[in-house]
Amino acid sequence: MNYRKLGKTNFNISEISLGTWQVGGKWGSAFDNKTADELLNTAIDNGVNFIDTADVYENGLSETAVGRVIRSRSERIYVATKCGRHINPHVSEGYQPKVLQKYVEDSLQRLGLETIDLIQLHCPPTEVFYRPEIFELFDRLKEQGKILNLGVSVEKVEEALKAIEYSNVTTVQIIFNLFRQRPSQLFFSEARKKDIGIIARVPLASGLLTGKFDTKTTFEPQDHRNFNRNGDAFDKGETFSGIDYELGLKAVEKLKELFPDTSNLAPYALQWILSFEDISCIIPGASNESHVLSNLSVYDLPKLSSEKIEAMNKVYDEYIKPSVHQLW
Repeated sequence: MNYRKLGKTNFNISEISLGTWQVGGKWGSAFDNKTADELLNTAIDNGVNFIDTADVYENGLSETAVGRVIRSRSERIYVATKCGRHINPHVSEGYQPKVLQKYVEDSLQRLGLETIDLIQLHCPPTEVFYRPEIFELFDRLKEQGKILNLGVSVEKVEEALKAIEYSNVTTVQIIFNLFRQRPSQLFFSEARKKDIGIIARVPLASGLLTGKFDTKTTFEPQDHRNFNRNGDAFDKGETFSGIDYELGLKAVEKLKELFPDTSNLAPYALQWILSFEDISCIIPGASNESHVLSNLSVYDLPKLSSEKIEAMNKVYDEYIKPSVHQLW
């Protein structure tokens, strides 16, 4: 495992970390505590020391599992969670300091921890990023010892750029992968100036970049890859990075031509992200131990050549960029 600094938090974290949206099993299936514990312990056994969760993941069960495992380990494991998505309807007016403080306190209770290493606003409406009173709350929570750092998870580059205008924002979690390249332009350079830690989420475009899907692949009814392709439940960009599924499959077929000797493109897709020095870590998800090990197999491969990276980018330029580049 290699480690990188998480911006001005000064945490030294695993560059391949873990996202826990589906830590208790596949999207749409019942939460399985045994699966969650095995998966989390496997990640930690292999050097992962940064785990990202959220209060809405399996309605708190993900946080509970993360806390249970963390407390059973002797290693220093950094815990990041998120708040705000319980607000319903999910509009700016619902974001109030008292509401958010209660969410943080509830997360602390589920995690069984005294302090949260990194609390993140969870993809709030764009208007929230223009409300200083929301960001000021977290200074008070830090003074109370309930959090160490504030970060944000965002949908759009605009939101990321606005968020880092607040001096207490230390990290930005943003969708960044081979099929979502826009953040590497203006945002990365601005974040660098302010020592902002960048956490790459949805790094495999909801599994599309594993190369294991085709036109016959089916998803469970409660899997967002089935019901949210047009943004019916939440931001369309969360699902397959907002790309039309069939178009994405065509682009993936071109990527497979670049790596003819493998059936799993995931490690190459993760390597592509790690080629950016501005990235602090990647948080691929996993629903079983094999997914964790697949993500970590990035270290079993030779480093991507500049020629190979250029060829991968050409696939993006030809197939993906025209339809989605400016949307997020």
